[in-house]
Amino acid sequence: MTNQQMVDQLIDGGVLKTPALIAAFRAIDRADFVLDSLRNQAYANYPLPIGYGQTISQPYTVAFILELLQPRADQKILDIGSGSGWQTALLAHVVGPAGHVIALERIKKLADQCLQNLSRYNFIKEGTVEVHAKNAQTGLPEKAPFARIISAAQVLKIPQAWLDQLANNGRLITPQNHSIFVIDKLSDQDYRQKEYPGFAFVPFINN
Repeated sequence: MTNQQMVDQLIDGGVLKTPALIAAFRAIDRADFVLDSLRNQAYANYPLPIGYGQTISQPYTVAFILELLQPRADQKILDIGSGSGWQTALLAHVVGPAGHVIALERIKKLADQCLQNLSRYNFIKEGTVEVHAKNAQTGLPEKAPFARIISAAQVLKIPQAWLDQLANNGRLITPQNHSIFVIDKLSDQDYRQKEYPGFAFVPFINN
């Protein structure tokens, strides 16, 4: 299977719909973000280990969650738990040169791997993406507010810092208790929430 065939399957399966996201999935090759020893499985629809107890999520899940996120050109996005960088690269392709994606990865060696993988696409050189090796419990207040915040790790409770750093009319997506939660911030005190159950993610570690 090729990357293009994987994308075609996601489209045919009805999970990948938005033109900007389809273009990103076609332009960003998942094989560039898996371990060399697993490149022959890069387009399979299941998660793959990337080292340090972490995984790159299955293509269906990434497509599903990004369709819920609805990233747009020119937005500033906080990507929590960037891992090997595949989702970060997809977001960077969507927001374009006038947008900005800030990736947080707790594990320093994974953050370095993320940087190396992203360098294939010039996102770092062009200033579209920056990667920080830090715990995301407190978000990144100095870069807030964010139009979109997305977490790749399952939380027990959504950190208040994430909600505070989300812009009004912004959207936060995070796994919680084996569901994906979509939270729209209508104002500083007003939120709308929707739950999509039946997903498994690595746990969020807050130290």
